Amino acid sequence: MSTRGLPDAAVVIKGQIVGQYVMTGQSVVDLLEALQKQGAHPCVGGGWRVDALLGKQTRDHSDLDLWLPAKEFAQLIVIFAARGIDRILPSGDARPWNFVLHDGASRRVDLDLYEPLPDETIHYGSVTDAYIFPATALEGHGSIAGTPVRCEAPEWAVRWAHRLSNPRHRP
Repeated sequence: MSTRGLPDAAVVIKGQIVGQYVMTGQSVVDLLEALQKQGAHPCVGGGWRVDALLGKQTRDHSDLDLWLPAKEFAQLIVIFAARGIDRILPSGDARPWNFVLHDGASRRVDLDLYEPLPDETIHYGSVTDAYIFPATALEGHGSIAGTPVRCEAPEWAVRWAHRLSNPRHRP
């Protein structure tokens, strides 16, 4: 089955449309506010990062890409679970620092866990094959549904727009 003409968020398995993950602007804002209320420091990445930097939603989004400090994960999983986002989406490219949680129906969150280092850089990835970049890469500002959010900085958003230079998609 061709997926041409389907929304970006359509989920197709074995040629059948089985559902559609959709992260609305309000869903994103609600989740970010819940995380921040618990002292978390989420940073928006991916497609919502682009829309946050533009200050308006330009398309439907099938997920929310979030950067989170790894040390906050234990407390954050409780927040995700309380909102029904409590399942890991099986994926061949999932890693302990990058995986997708979902609610089994419509919401999906692509998590990127990192370690901030004392020299104001970010350690992302394994001990033996880390991607190190400046902490300022995650200090951009934008808005989603009229709400200010922290997102990837514009210069890094442009750099990471190319798949091979994006730490999430390294070979």
